[in-house]
Amino acid sequence: MRNFLLTLLLAQIYPLAAQGTVQYDGTIRVGDQTIPFRFELKIAGATAQGTFFNGEERLPSSSGQWEQGTLKLNWDYLDTRLEATYDRDSVIDGQYLGSVGPRDKGAHAFHAVRAGKPMAADANAHNIDIPNIGGLYIIPNNSSKGEKAWRFVVEQKGAEVSAAILRVDGDTGAISGTYKDGKFVLSHFSGFRPAVMEITRLGDGELEILQNGKTKLRAVPAAVAQAKGIPLPADPTQHTRVKDANEPFRFSFPDLNGKLISNTDERFHNKVVLVEISGSWCPNCHDEAPFLVEMYRRFRDRGLEVVTLSFEEAEQLKDPVRLRAFVKKYGIEYTMLLCGEQDDAKVKLTQAENWNAWPTTFFLGRDGRVRSVHAGFPSNGSGDLFRQAKADFISEVERLLAEKNSAN
Repeated sequence: MRNFLLTLLLAQIYPLAAQGTVQYDGTIRVGDQTIPFRFELKIAGATAQGTFFNGEERLPSSSGQWEQGTLKLNWDYLDTRLEATYDRDSVIDGQYLGSVGPRDKGAHAFHAVRAGKPMAADANAHNIDIPNIGGLYIIPNNSSKGEKAWRFVVEQKGAEVSAAILRVDGDTGAISGTYKDGKFVLSHFSGFRPAVMEITRLGDGELEILQNGKTKLRAVPAAVAQAKGIPLPADPTQHTRVKDANEPFRFSFPDLNGKLISNTDERFHNKVVLVEISGSWCPNCHDEAPFLVEMYRRFRDRGLEVVTLSFEEAEQLKDPVRLRAFVKKYGIEYTMLLCGEQDDAKVKLTQAENWNAWPTTFFLGRDGRVRSVHAGFPSNGSGDLFRQAKADFISEVERLLAEKNSAN
């Protein structure tokens, strides 16, 4: 009886029909682009939680509240927030505040309505002839990181498609959508990495990609790319090196409590150490963090240590609120060091050669020397290539753990 009365009271105080968890079709305005995305909102009394998605990966808000028609949600680990009105018709209108990309900082118009029937169902119902574009492609491209090509991963189920551009530093996240008016219209927004993509299948099996309404790209099926003289994408295991592999990899930076931590500390003696160059501002670093957490828990009793060297913006160095939230979000138990601003990294990491990917992971043997380097890290949007990257990390760690320290 008491629970019934409490429920009745809450219904009077918080009369919205959307008490509970509701799915939404959202849009955000970034520059001159309106980007659709999937969103979820859970209301329980005055408490609210909003969730973005990267494929099936969930990115929930750290905290939130709904009161008298005003909705406030915070993603502390992204340093972003939503301030909006939320009315009886379950329409969310407001602003998403913070940085959603390197050049997209500030306030962005945010709008969401209750999710309707998927457009893919409409396409199937009208017997539309949907081209098959699933597979692996190569995109010729001269990037600022010295790449000659990128990978393009497409997964398709009927009219529904999920795709990702995989560069040497990582991917775009799972850009998803459906077939409409003779092309696939895809988009992505998971709290960051906003993107809109239109894909048209050409007669020769190649794809024409229009990215964010401005950039045109050509994707060639991987099986025929080499025959057409298209260079291979950069190998993430060969992209970055160290100048002298015979030297121990050195680091000495403070942790989040200000304590100086160095590679010569006892905790790293005779251990296999993964040193990750990262930043909580970096989307691909968010992709790698949960996997490093999983791997550390699996192998630490066998002698694995993980150290993240985090380079942040000036305001975060004064008070690393986002980085602390990043640690909390992913349940990080390994060593996290605060090393300086992003532009300081190359000055401080003098042993690295051709280092320009965030994240980059150095694999150290039990003798403290670098045995291999992996540039970047993909998200689940890269499908089999994401799973292969995880398998390669595990294989390398197991190989190094099996070795004895010849210096002892």
